[in-house]
Amino acid sequence: MRPGLPLCSRHPTTPRIVTPAMTSDAIVPISGFDATPLTFDGRERVVYRRGQGRAVIVMAEVPGITPQVARFATRVADAGFSVWMPQLFGTPLRPLSPASVAETLARVCISREFRLLAAHRSSPIVDWLRALARHAHAECGGPGVGAIGMCLTGNFALAMMLDAPVIAPVLSQPSLPGGFTHAQRSGLHASPREIAAAHDKIDHEGARILGLRFKQDPMCRAERFARLREEFGEAFESIEIDARHANPRAMKPAHSVVTTHLIDKAGEPTRAALERVLAFLKEKIA
Repeated sequence: MRPGLPLCSRHPTTPRIVTPAMTSDAIVPISGFDATPLTFDGRERVVYRRGQGRAVIVMAEVPGITPQVARFATRVADAGFSVWMPQLFGTPLRPLSPASVAETLARVCISREFRLLAAHRSSPIVDWLRALARHAHAECGGPGVGAIGMCLTGNFALAMMLDAPVIAPVLSQPSLPGGFTHAQRSGLHASPREIAAAHDKIDHEGARILGLRFKQDPMCRAERFARLREEFGEAFESIEIDARHANPRAMKPAHSVVTTHLIDKAGEPTRAALERVLAFLKEKIA
């Protein structure tokens, strides 16, 4: 068994799996992860896999799978889960910088797979992510799948509760929809049907939703978490941290709770948030 290959393939798989030679772009290796191109709905993407146990989909923030995102995914895998981390945008392991963020956002803005301003419907790319969740669950089994979205992908984890076995969504600084109106600041980037599916999972499968944000984050306003609390009540657990507890050496403003702005030391609020994410996943799917 190669290092990092999940030991969870107990069920037959359904999607077409292609070899690296068949991909249009070179695969960037990430230490400790296996890179597998997977095709769903006619769209091929590279998925990085590590660990064994129940499946957790880790969706990167802008500008992509940075070293900090890869480190976080490693923590999830080392906690006893099979991590499935798709490359949705950007170049893996490219360091976070204003330039990398700007370049990635420029490409996302013109992509038909993302609806950055939509308050009441999700992005088309969520359909591909649902298919990935179904595939991962077929391989890894268990009561359901965990899904962790960050920043631009934050609310994808909520929308994935429709037509996919996601019962443990983690919304880390969910930043869509963008915009300045109250409807956009409080929007969930999910359709009424997707929200209804989340309620159904909560009522009948014991699903819960975990949200993380910095209190002063201009990209994930308090209105969004207020809307989540209003919609889901006690089924929504929120962790909101004062920005003074963010990594002072990281880019401003404080935004990425478990990656860039994490202070990985005992007693730090961001470290406690990371530990709560892992405990939440264990409670719901392990």
